[in-house]
Amino acid sequence: MPSRSPSPSASSSAPLSASPSPSRPARSAALTVAAVCSTLLVLPASTGAAASPDAAESATAPRIHDIQGRTRLSPLAGQSVADVPGIVTGVRDFGGSRGFWLQDPRPDRDRATSEGIFVYTGGESPGVSPGDALRVSGKVKEYYPGGKEAGNQSVTELVDASWQPADRLSSGAPSGTLPRAVRLTPHSVPEAYAPDAGGGSIEDRTLRPNRYALDRYESLEGMRVAVRDVRVTGPTSAYHDLWVTTDPKQNPTPRGGTLYGSYQDQNGARLKVSSLLPLDEHPFPAADVGDELRGTTEGPLDFEQYGGYTLRANTLGEHRDNGLKRERTRKQRRNELAVATYNVENLSPKSAPAKFERLAEGLVTNLSSPDIVTVEEVQDDTGPTDDSTVGAGKTLTMLTDAIRKAGGPSYQWRQIDPADKADGGQPGGNIRVAFLYNPERVSFTDRPGGDTTTPVQVVKEGGKPALSASPARIAPQDPAWKASRKPLAGEFRFQGRTVFVVANHFSSKGGGDLDGDQPLEGRFQPPARHSEPQRVKQAELLNRFVRDIRAIDPKAAIVAGGDFNDFPFSPALKTLRSGRALTSPMNQLPADERYGYVFNGNSQTLDHLLTSPGAGRAEYDIVHINSEFADQTSDHDPSVVRLRR
Repeated sequence: MPSRSPSPSASSSAPLSASPSPSRPARSAALTVAAVCSTLLVLPASTGAAASPDAAESATAPRIHDIQGRTRLSPLAGQSVADVPGIVTGVRDFGGSRGFWLQDPRPDRDRATSEGIFVYTGGESPGVSPGDALRVSGKVKEYYPGGKEAGNQSVTELVDASWQPADRLSSGAPSGTLPRAVRLTPHSVPEAYAPDAGGGSIEDRTLRPNRYALDRYESLEGMRVAVRDVRVTGPTSAYHDLWVTTDPKQNPTPRGGTLYGSYQDQNGARLKVSSLLPLDEHPFPAADVGDELRGTTEGPLDFEQYGGYTLRANTLGEHRDNGLKRERTRKQRRNELAVATYNVENLSPKSAPAKFERLAEGLVTNLSSPDIVTVEEVQDDTGPTDDSTVGAGKTLTMLTDAIRKAGGPSYQWRQIDPADKADGGQPGGNIRVAFLYNPERVSFTDRPGGDTTTPVQVVKEGGKPALSASPARIAPQDPAWKASRKPLAGEFRFQGRTVFVVANHFSSKGGGDLDGDQPLEGRFQPPARHSEPQRVKQAELLNRFVRDIRAIDPKAAIVAGGDFNDFPFSPALKTLRSGRALTSPMNQLPADERYGYVFNGNSQTLDHLLTSPGAGRAEYDIVHINSEFADQTSDHDPSVVRLRR
């Protein structure tokens, strides 16, 4: 099948290669579903409606609402159509997916049928402008962003198109007059997110735009929509897009975001915004969570692979910076042990020097130099270069040197190299977890025997639990860890007491080498969480390890920290807490403050610090320094738990 590459979110008069940015495939590792291609799918024509696509006289002459139909799939898919009338409402004149949006100025009375459609011209600029009145002929096709296997909804399009100007359409509207934009508000977008199809496709269901948010958006596919005075819930990305909410009262966070607090809180008021305006003339705003787009933002409503329904703005509201501040946590007291976790997002010697400096500043200034830090996504010494290197000594030395230069302690580190290409992540990067610790506050108990494949055992020494090796990996050869990072266990001593710490990075929701989750906004509802069973198995292994320690000493102090890639309400986290082996001190925080990661405009939690009942009184803090900001050092916020001796 023909493939189509996704295009950037905004245009520029400069060549696309002039301003390098992370590749789309690289970005997909952090997304719900990874896909490597985009595919056009020709659907069979309806029975009795077959037409020869090459014979102009046999082509139908419908209106756009006839093409769109009352479901997500066009009843005319696979057929040729002729002289479809409409007004050009937006033009994508850049990238590999160029074309324009056409809207009928004479709508029908059915809210389920859209009056807009995208006319795809491939790599060729269409040479039309908003306001042009046209009659378009072409073939109706359903396009699945990311390929049909990715689970996304399709976009009804006209391809192989030709057109001619029409001075006046049947509505009597002169050329240059744009159809009025549909305003998206808390009242016009339903609270319920999507129909429940038992995990099946919702494509062939009649749209109910008054009942479901996804149906409402689909009923407006290709049409002009507008939002006004909206709050930003997902910061500007490297791809020149951001997320807003059309309902500021929908699960708000104290800092301006929208909380994803359960599988039922999809937050349908979220909407992605990108720009059709040339970037060199109209720079896209660098907005943080809680900022606003004041005034009107309007343009055609599209559906894309990375995030779903997207307002392609011809007009952008004015960016209002509401001054979101990066947080600082307090310094631990003399009798408090501070354990933090920080996903440093593919850190290697090939990372920019500024990244090391900013990570160091975050650890020293914003995190107040924790005693122990579990770090995730530490790459090997050659980074993404796939050359069989697995050691990360240079990476960790550069990080600890930067911390010292920033005025922090002289952290020491412990880690175990993975087998080459066995732990998932960026190809060639060999990411792993590691410990940083301040030797002036804590000591590390080194025990030989820990290596890539040897599992750690809990043994009894003098009636107390101990590790057979330290540092060491937990069940590294168990199938649960296929294409995933193996937990690292270590023994520490703090003021005469042994503390067991486990650094974790569970398997990704995006799947990586395995199947990822279906997209929240996709055509399968509710979406399947294909990656979840693996994390549950991983949680069972970690829970069993903690139970082995507590079987010897129920009062043992244990901290399991890291990027668990799952939510507080997920089966994986429930498994970790089963039998009260571990508890979640995060639950002490108000519910609307339990987040440290922002994905598709939803503030959510993937990173956790869990403690055993014997660890004592715990104080938890998520330190917001990254995820809500357009300028990020990592896509994760760090967290810290302080334990009383």
